[in-house]
Amino acid sequence: MADKPQSGELFGIPYNFERPSLGRLLSSYWQPDEGMLVEKPFGIGYTLNLANWRSWVVLAVAGALFYQQRKGGEEGEEESEPVEVLVD
Repeated sequence: MADKPQSGELFGIPYNFERPSLGRLLSSYWQPDEGMLVEKPFGIGYTLNLANWRSWVVLAVAGALFYQQRKGGEEGEEESEPVEVLVD
C-alpha cells in the first residue's frame, strides 16, 4: 500500500503532519513577506503571521474583548437579583 502524504492541500485547506522542528515552528510564525494568515507548521489550516502588523491588531482586540468579558462577568454576578414576573 502506498504511503499517505504528510503534507498538502485538501479542498484548498493546507495540512501538514510532518514532525515539526524548532526552526520550522519559528519560521512559520514570522514571515515578513507574507500576508496576515500563513499555513500552520503542524496540523490543519492557517495561523497568524506575527511579522504582519494586522495580526497584532487582531490579538489586541481579542485580548481586550477577553478582558472585558472577564471583568464584566465578575461585576454582573454581584448585582444580579431574582426577577419576579406576574402573569394575569
